[in-house]
Amino acid sequence: MECKNCELRQRQYYCAVCIKTHLRDFRLQTNHFSSDRDEHVARAYRAFKSIESGRLQIRAEIAQVNRSLEQLIVEGLAKVKRDCESKRDRLHTLRETLAQRRRTLNAARLLPPQPQTLAKESQELSVLSQTIARARSGLVQELVEVFHVVEVGGRPAVGGRPGARGEWTIGGLVLPVPGDVRRYPPDHINAVITNTIHFLGLLTFYLGIKLPFEVSWSCRRLGVGMPWIGAGRGSESWAQWTAKHPMHLTSKPSSTPSSTPSPPSSPPSCPPASLADSEVPAHAPAHAQNQSFTTGLAMLLYNVCYLAHTQGVEIPLSQAGDVLGNLWAVCCSGELGRRSHSTTPLLLPPTPPSFKLDFAQVLQATTTSPARAARIWPGRSTQEAGIGRMRSEHIVEEEEGWDVVELGGEEGFG
Repeated sequence: MECKNCELRQRQYYCAVCIKTHLRDFRLQTNHFSSDRDEHVARAYRAFKSIESGRLQIRAEIAQVNRSLEQLIVEGLAKVKRDCESKRDRLHTLRETLAQRRRTLNAARLLPPQPQTLAKESQELSVLSQTIARARSGLVQELVEVFHVVEVGGRPAVGGRPGARGEWTIGGLVLPVPGDVRRYPPDHINAVITNTIHFLGLLTFYLGIKLPFEVSWSCRRLGVGMPWIGAGRGSESWAQWTAKHPMHLTSKPSSTPSSTPSPPSSPPSCPPASLADSEVPAHAPAHAQNQSFTTGLAMLLYNVCYLAHTQGVEIPLSQAGDVLGNLWAVCCSGELGRRSHSTTPLLLPPTPPSFKLDFAQVLQATTTSPARAARIWPGRSTQEAGIGRMRSEHIVEEEEGWDVVELGGEEGFG
């Protein structure tokens, strides 16, 4: 129908049948969509029910994490504040200390120079060192008298004839050179070496000297048991000889070596019952016993040479075997007691680069050391001396189990 004013079609007219058809279609669609809606709502409800418990737990955990985070923030902030306060106080204290030191330094700069103070202290230190040296010298002289270290025998040069050297003794016992050790009984060697070790220990104690090789005792008490020797701490070539070697000989013959000999490089742990029982195990081979004792003797010689070096006495390799003679030279040195490892002026730890003697050389010389040549006394003919030398060239093995010693050779200690 058209409008009379604007002549536009404003209404549409339908018949009743079409209206009913349209209404039926709308109702069918409405029912279909309502059933779909109800199905989706039911499905969503079921899904929501399945995650309801987990959702609540997650929300509880989130709430707990938030509370922990807030607590950590609060505690961390408080800790940071405390650290800042402590650092601020320390900085304030350091600034005050620095200011005080600056004031002290400025006040010290205003003072006139006083060089006499340092010179006076140096002079007092020098006087103290000389006093200590004199005290050490006195103790050493008394030590020599107590142990009765003297040279017996020998004769001076008279009428153009060369003199003869005597034999050094300690406590009335002769300490032979390494080549003459086998000419003396084991008890004699053990006694004289023990006396020498005691003398050397007291001498180094008085002088404040640390030796390369350290002496230990079988009963783990100073002077009790049998002495053993081994390298101490150091970085030189001698420091690798850490095994302990005996400083005593066995008086038991070792006729049949055992199939599993025990090495003589570990001292016994319990006190011995007798002199023979405290020495190198009797079932060890004789060659191993002699070699271990020779190594220990070389360590003792090296200690004496180093002690002489610290006191200003240089001992060549050819004279290293004369232990008591070298110790006597140390006791008579003009530099005795002036340098030490415990007082000023301080010595370098053993052994310094200035000490040129190598332990391997001393050990080789001790191993290949010949016996001392037969001495020609006044009034003795050359023929008798030759006979004596012939007798001393071959010493037959006796009850003690000594090996044959032959004279000769250019190396070693004469």
